[in-house]
Amino acid sequence: MFNLARDINSLSNFKRNTQVFVQQLKESGSPVVLTVNGVSELVVQSAESYQALLERLEHLEAVQGIQEGLEEFDQGKGQPATEALTELRTRLNSELSQ
Repeated sequence: MFNLARDINSLSNFKRNTQVFVQQLKESGSPVVLTVNGVSELVVQSAESYQALLERLEHLEAVQGIQEGLEEFDQGKGQPATEALTELRTRLNSELSQ
């Protein structure tokens, strides 16, 4: 969970206390927003939490793709898998026999 008091800090403070921040990033799994002149500029996070974020994003993109495919099928824009596979076999057999 993001904690405003803990997870927003200045870049200068991050530079002075890098080891403390690295330990915090590993333990909390939460990113830290770094500010420059009071304006948010950077987000720093552990490699482990970044990898987890990428995996969640990949999962969500797959789910979204499946949902879009199902919606298109419901709108009549698709064809049943058996028909698609038969069509593919026909095309492949035609190309192989040439």
